[in-house]
Amino acid sequence: MIGKRNGKGKSGFPKPGIMWFWAALGLMIIGYSIYADGVGDPVRSDWRTVSELVGEGAVEKIVVVNRETAEVHLNADAVERYSSEEGVKRFGRMPAHGAQLVFTIGSVDALREDLKAYADDHGVAQPAVDYENRGDGFMGLLVSWLPWVFLIVLWFFIMRGMSGGGGGAGSGIMNVGKARAQVFDKDKSKRITFKDVAGLEEAKVEIMEIVDFLKKKDKYIELGAKIPKGALLVGPPGTGKTLLAKAVAGEANVPFLSISGSDFVEMFVGVGASRVRDLFEQAKQKAPCILFIDEIDAIGRARGKNAGFSGNDERENTLNQLLTEMDGFQTNTGVIVLAATNRADILDKALMRAGRFDRQIEVGLPDVKEREEIFDVHLRPLKLDPQLDREFLAKQTPGFSGADIANVCNEAALIAARHNKKFVSKEDFLSAIDRIIGGLERKNKIISDDEKRTIAYHEAGHATVSWILENASPLIKVTIIPRGKALGAAWYLPEERQITTREQLLDELAATLGGRTAEELTFGRISTGALNDLERVTKQAYAMVAYYGMGDKVGTLSYYDSTGQSDFALSKPYSERTAQEIDDEARALIDRAHDMARTVLREHADGLRELAELLLEREVVFTEDVERIFGKRKKDIEREERERKAKEAAQAEVKAAESAAETAPEPETAKEPETAAGPESETAKNE
Repeated sequence: MIGKRNGKGKSGFPKPGIMWFWAALGLMIIGYSIYADGVGDPVRSDWRTVSELVGEGAVEKIVVVNRETAEVHLNADAVERYSSEEGVKRFGRMPAHGAQLVFTIGSVDALREDLKAYADDHGVAQPAVDYENRGDGFMGLLVSWLPWVFLIVLWFFIMRGMSGGGGGAGSGIMNVGKARAQVFDKDKSKRITFKDVAGLEEAKVEIMEIVDFLKKKDKYIELGAKIPKGALLVGPPGTGKTLLAKAVAGEANVPFLSISGSDFVEMFVGVGASRVRDLFEQAKQKAPCILFIDEIDAIGRARGKNAGFSGNDERENTLNQLLTEMDGFQTNTGVIVLAATNRADILDKALMRAGRFDRQIEVGLPDVKEREEIFDVHLRPLKLDPQLDREFLAKQTPGFSGADIANVCNEAALIAARHNKKFVSKEDFLSAIDRIIGGLERKNKIISDDEKRTIAYHEAGHATVSWILENASPLIKVTIIPRGKALGAAWYLPEERQITTREQLLDELAATLGGRTAEELTFGRISTGALNDLERVTKQAYAMVAYYGMGDKVGTLSYYDSTGQSDFALSKPYSERTAQEIDDEARALIDRAHDMARTVLREHADGLRELAELLLEREVVFTEDVERIFGKRKKDIEREERERKAKEAAQAEVKAAESAAETAPEPETAKEPETAAGPESETAKNE
């Protein structure tokens, strides 16, 4: 198995391939070149040098090759003489055997005449002249054929790449229309099951029914039920839609094909539709199977909404093919389509109808109980403090998704390791939550004393108003340490509720304006530090009037567009008079919230001052400090009173049950029935 995984044979060596052939050919060429250089090539020279050697009687013979070059063979004495150090300086390193010099000739007849004249002038014997015709040999053959071999090999690799043989599915030009779906079989190791998916109980019930149908389909077929053709997972990012699909792949005993919506998008015309056809063809061959399309909004956007594009838009063609394959003239049997998106409002209505996606499964943000289960999953690999309370962590992370909780656990482990701790503690998790919400601490940021004092009173104003007002979110921590772009921050623990009343929204507006109001009352001036507060207040006030119908003049009207089509509207859905009324009512709500904050801060000016000075001293203030300054919140007192009364009532019921059990009469013991002693019984006794 090891050799098979590494692409090696039984002996442990890689299997031979085309690259081995080219490696061997290259080694042969290099070896030949080295061997040829070892034999020794003649030294390049000219006729003037050769004529001097002829005059000295050192030339034994001259071989004319192909009537172009002449190879000079020196006699043994000359070779020995010119191999010395002085000869090397003059001629270079001469070979000991064969031709020692080579030069180019212009004409054979001229060479012969020059040799004869030079020999006669110096009174030496004329060297012999031989003639040879030679081929180019192996190197010449290689040089002549190498370009053709290179072109043939290049063409081979191009065709191989076009056919997709060198890569995975759809890697070549010829396979550009093939779908690049990943197949998960039931035998795949490290499968994710529903046990690994914490929370999402309702979504798991819906999705498990599809898996159960594939496992026990006879039970449903007997009643005439049909399996849903598709299910659409809808929810915010990070809530576990893709994880839920992975769990389906791990639980179902059928093939599971996974592909992303962006995999259908290509620069070539018609490729998206071709890949859709190929994808469903693969699914039909593996039926029954599950097909998962992640981020389906990449191809499922509503048609006809692309400004500047015609009806022949490539994305729309892909969507049309997807609609046909999911529920067209030829229905798919045994192919269940799962899809995930966080933008269901922009999907085409034809894609959302029953028969294509029979179910829309909402995968929302987890509540406090589900967050505790998610923490249990992500805390398994961590070395934790034994005293760590998971319920406390779940309460500290309202509005966090599953991905956010996983990030919190990882950040806490990193912080603990950075401080060389033996385990991850509660403080590390709180620091990780602060890091994710507020950003990185910037303790080295230069802030003057006046600015720091303004920031302290600003944050103390938020904390004071939110603590005093009944419906505002309770405070967790206040800090004047800069984080991210913020110069200070206050952390609250909002109540997890499904609906919000007008009074609650007004209290939240007042708490948000508490910082700006504290600056006004304390210093008599305002600063730019409340920009984010004013932005949030303005948006919330306009939403109260224009969306939630909480305005007195505008009344019970809502201009909120839940379909998401407002981007294509050419005009506002209300008149200019109504717009003026909305502006007036939003301003009136903000002014009312501002007056509420001003009233609270004036009544608790001493507490505001004490809290601000404590912030300047310690830079971080927690709930216990605020409770010590202002006392317990009204809601906390009421809750404790309810809990006390409920506990007393439970104790009273227990006592009443115990006293009732003590005063109740003891049940009489059952007597044995007396039987009349007749003759038969007496006879039986005697017997």
